Formats: sequence, C-alpha cells, structure tokens
Amino acid sequence: MKLTYRLLLGALLLTSAAQAQQAPAPTKPMSQRMADAFISWHPDSILIGNRKTTRWDYEQGLMLKALERVWNRTADAKYFTYIQKDLDLFVQPDGSIRTYKLQDYNLDNLTTGHALLTLGQMSVPKQEKYLKAAQLLHKQLEEQPRTKEGGFWHKKIYTNQMWLDGLYMAEPFYAEYSQVFKQPKGFDDIAKQFALIEKHLVDAKTGLMFHGYDESREQKWANKQTGQSPNFWGRGMGWYAMALVDVLDYFPPNHPERQNLVKYLQRLAPVLVKYQDPKTGAWFQVVDQGTRKGNYVEASASSMYVYALAKGVRMGYLDKKYFATAQKGYAGLLKQFVQTEGNGALAFNGTVSVGGLGGNPYRDGSYEYYLSEPLRKNDLKGVGPFILASVEMEVAAEQGVGKGKTVGLDTYFNREFRKSNITGEQEPFHYTWEDRMHSGFWWWGNQYRELGARTVSIGAPTKASLKDLDVLIIVDPDTRKETPQPNFVQPAHIEALQQWVKGGGVLVMMANDTSNCETKHFNELAKVFGMQFLPLNLNMVKNDQFEQGKVKVPAGTGVFKQPLSLYIKELAPLSVTGPAKPLIAREGNVIMATAKVGKGTVFAIGDPWLYNEYVDGRKIPATFQNAQAAKDLATWLLSQTGGSTAKPAAGQ
Repeated sequence: MKLTYRLLLGALLLTSAAQAQQAPAPTKPMSQRMADAFISWHPDSILIGNRKTTRWDYEQGLMLKALERVWNRTADAKYFTYIQKDLDLFVQPDGSIRTYKLQDYNLDNLTTGHALLTLGQMSVPKQEKYLKAAQLLHKQLEEQPRTKEGGFWHKKIYTNQMWLDGLYMAEPFYAEYSQVFKQPKGFDDIAKQFALIEKHLVDAKTGLMFHGYDESREQKWANKQTGQSPNFWGRGMGWYAMALVDVLDYFPPNHPERQNLVKYLQRLAPVLVKYQDPKTGAWFQVVDQGTRKGNYVEASASSMYVYALAKGVRMGYLDKKYFATAQKGYAGLLKQFVQTEGNGALAFNGTVSVGGLGGNPYRDGSYEYYLSEPLRKNDLKGVGPFILASVEMEVAAEQGVGKGKTVGLDTYFNREFRKSNITGEQEPFHYTWEDRMHSGFWWWGNQYRELGARTVSIGAPTKASLKDLDVLIIVDPDTRKETPQPNFVQPAHIEALQQWVKGGGVLVMMANDTSNCETKHFNELAKVFGMQFLPLNLNMVKNDQFEQGKVKVPAGTGVFKQPLSLYIKELAPLSVTGPAKPLIAREGNVIMATAKVGKGTVFAIGDPWLYNEYVDGRKIPATFQNAQAAKDLATWLLSQTGGSTAKPAAGQ
C-alpha cells in the first residue's frame, strides 16, 4: 500500500509539474499586444502604406506616440529603443532631419516632434540633437503661411485652407514645445487655431464638423458662401478630437483660453454619442449617412473617438456618462476590426487609406469620393489610435485606486537647482514630478496619475499645507553641499507632520546614503514614528555589477503583490522600534519599514530608489522589477488613505 501510494503521489506531482509548464502565460494587455504586432511588421523602420523607402511622416509620429504610451505603462525598454532607433534614422548630429523639407510648410511633418521633445527632456546620448530638430520643426510654425485671420494653411500647396487634420498634426506638438521651451505666447496662437476651426467648420444644425475650409472659396469643393467642404469625414473629426484632449496636457491651467478648449470638447462629445452606430458601437466613414448605400463603419475614426472620449472623462473634461459610449465603442473595435492571426499576433482591419481635398487627381469631398478610397489592413492611422484607445481603457480600469486623492511631493527640504539645457534658466530638479531626466520622479508620478490620483508639489509642512494631502513624500533632504542654504527639519515641522499622520495622512520618508542626505534632522522626524536611518551604506555597486544591488521581496508583505527582485543601490538601513515594524530585511539589515500611527501610516526606505533612472526600464536589467514595485507601492500607499481627513481633489 505504501509503495502504491508513493507511486500515485509521484505521478500526481509529475502531472502537476507538467500542467504548470503547459499553463498559458498571462495575456498581455491589448495595447501591448498590438504594439508588439506593429514592431513585428516594421522591425527595422516604419514604412508607410505602399512606400519602398522610409520618410519623415505623420503616421510615424502617431506610432511613436502610441509606443511611448505603452512604454510608460510597461517599463519595457524595447518600446523606447524602437522610438530612439527610428528617430536616429532621420535626425542628424546638427539637428537636421533627413527627408524633411521645411519649405514644404506641411503641417503633417510636425507630428513626430513629440518624440523629439520626449528624448530631448531625457538622459540620453546626444540629447541636444533632438532639441535642435524640435527647434527646426518649430521654425516651420513660425513661418507657416496663414489665412487672413491667422489660421495655418494645411500645406503650402493647399493655399488658404484649414483642414481638421492639421489641428492634430501641429497643435499638440506646438503646445508641448511652448511648455518645454517656456514660450507662453505659443498658447495664444494655439487657442486661435482651434477657435478658427470652431468658427468655420462646425455645422450649426448637427454639431458635426466639415473636413476643410477654403478662405478664398476658390476650390471646387468649397461652398461659395461658407468656404466649407461638403461632408463630415469620420477620421477628420477624429484628428480634431484627439488634438483637443492632447493639447490640454500642456496648456497652462490659468490660461484664459483653456476653458474654451474644454468647451469645444464638451460640445463635440454629445454629437459623437448621437452618431454612434447602435449596432456595432463604431462610427461611419461619412459620419451622418450610416444608412446610405456603400457607407461603412471605419476603424481609425472609431478608435480616435474612443480615445478622445475616454481620455476626456479621465482628465475631468467630460462627464463620466461619456465613458459608457467609449466602452461601447471599444467593444465595437475589438469585435469589428481586431483580428488574431494564426501565430497569435494581432492584426487591425477596416482603416480607410486616405482622405483629402483637392490635389491631382482632384478630390471633391463628395460622398462618392470618401467611399472610393480603399480600406487597408494594419494601416498605421488605425493601429496608432487603437493602441492609444486601448491604453485609455486599461488606465480607466485602475482609476478607482486613487480617485479623489492627492499625492504631495516635498520641495522644501529637497530643493536643488540646475541650469536648464533647454532654456538656460535655473530650474528645480532631483526627485521632482516634472524632471524627466534620470534624476526625476516623473515616472513614479505618472503611475500615481494613472491610478487616478492628483500629484502636487508642496513647500514647508504646516497644518495648512498638509490639510488637502492624502500622501506626502519627503525624499533626500539637502545637505549644505547640495544647497547653499538648505531647509532642515524643525520641531514645528515634526509637530505638523505627526498630527497630520495621526489624523489619517500617509507619510513616505526616503533617505539616501549617508554622504548624500541630511540625516541628522531627518532622523528627528523619523524618531517619532519609531524609525532611524543608520550611518551605514549597503548595496555598494561597482560599475554595472547590478547583482550587488539586488533586494528580494518575499511573498506576503502586504505592500507588494508578489515576490519581486528589486535593484536598490547605496542605501542606508533602518533601525525600528514600536510602532514601526520591518517590512523587508536583508542579512539582518532593515531595508524598508512601516508604522501605523493613529489613523495614518508611515513608510520608510533609506534610498530615493524610485527615480526615473531605476524605474523606466532603460538602464537596469529586465530581471529587476522596480517599475512593478513602484506601482505596487503607489497602490498600497493610496489604499492606506481611508482614514484621512483630506478634502477630495478633482482633476489631474
């Protein structure tokens, strides 16, 4: 009997092991699956349509933006690497751009400027060339031909014409450039472009938008009274909707025209609801003529509307009721257009190849014209917006974690400055939400925002400055070596922070190795919660011997969702007494600790740890899971805020 039992047990164990080996890997999010499919179609460079050679192009810019969003979600460096390699095919050391001709004055050529600005703000080799290339594109805007009212011509060859397409091609780049280079007058010009489109291309009866406007009324497609083209093209309106929600990412919150941009989106949203096909959830190629012979639901426009509506709701521009329309539309995208190939990779069908006005052969903007353009499989004008829409739906599923909560980052104890390589002005850096270099917290801040929380920066901790915060992060207080006149933690700060935590606040204390952190006064704060940062340096890493910085997270911590392998270098360990408890220890040294104090919570670690350099996936080996740990920690911190008395904060 014993032998039979052992044989049976052995067989069961072998069967379980075999089943475990055969168990399917977790399914990747749809955005990542489609991004991976795109890279498989274009492994070395982006070929547009039926072209045989690469060219600087708006579809390229659209795809690079989509890949950037997937990289932001996954911290998988392959997406960033693809972006950089693609740009390097075009951008020369002096900032000139291969195949780009400024004198064409083609708004389509500006869309890839987003990727240039992304790399121009990051710690990358030859960073300067990306900024110079962005300045070259901006020079085109400075010289772009305009209508008499000041609207950009869509292209030099399309005289006196504004098209809906041009708003996406130019304005989000223009807005981001104006923010990065601190040129506030640019926002006035951007607002003017949208105002002119609203003035000339909105149909008073339906709220739909005509594709183009000819100020001269000379084009055969132009209405002689209004200058408008004759039909409502789906993707044209899609470009406009995406332009609105993307421009608002950069528009100053106090700009007098910002609210008008929001109103334009709020005007458009119910129109999109009205013309959504109730059967498929998608939208038609010619939006208002769904029952007319030959018309069809079209993939790119439908993806763009889903993206704009979902993002508009997430950012607080639109009432949450519009998310139901986005959900229905997204379900329609999955059913109507997404296809799984034999190898398991995705494909995307149903995108109209092109839509234009004028030219040779002449495009008259008629219903028949829009129905004559062929559909394409895996057309990037559909694939890019589908990825963006997928990201929005994936983010929406997590927004409840931090909804109504505010995460503050201290800029009083840590207040270092550097000379900006972009503007030449002094700017704060080192563990700030805005800093996208290796030294910043931009990445971790983005995770909080995608979890639904609002991120802010605060000065000295007082009862007044803390009252609206749910989480406060104090990181690496300055030494005199770092800041000529540093702000040290004082008894009044300790009292305010202690009372705030007792009332339900969540405090994060992140020190640094002993030579780079003002530990003496910081420890006075830590002491009231039963913690002390010790004058020791652990995990000293030589060159790129990353294993020397490994910290293993065991199962069951309650903070991190699963066992993880982390990279944390040159950290100060902790000593803990009640109410503090060790969270993670290594060889008898406490690496992380937590404490419950009244209704609140304290988390401490002896290193800044989660700055961009060690979270975005570009530097450390993929065997380390810092990005997942950052998200887990953010999720846990936000979940500890239930007892907070902080007021809910709307928007992001």
